[in-house]
Amino acid sequence: MANRRPLTDDEGEVRELTAKDLKHFLPFSSLPPEEQEKLRSLKRHRGPQKTPVKELISIRLSQDVVSRLRASGPGWQARVDEHLRKWLDQPKRKRA
Repeated sequence: MANRRPLTDDEGEVRELTAKDLKHFLPFSSLPPEEQEKLRSLKRHRGPQKTPVKELISIRLSQDVVSRLRASGPGWQARVDEHLRKWLDQPKRKRA
């Protein structure tokens, strides 16, 4: 066990797991009942949200627009939100 690499680096980031790492994992059901209950209770006590809540909506967009947005990579929805906010903050005469 002392020869295994730590799962996290100095900044707390989890490294990529290997098949060798996975062999050491145990199923949740193999833990003692006290440990299972302790881990279950952690899930119930989520702290307050740190960033403002965003509202889930449905909007119809052209397929080509959606394809191009998704193709821009992860975070595309946040970028759309940012661009819409900038557009809304412009004076009305500039928006038209």
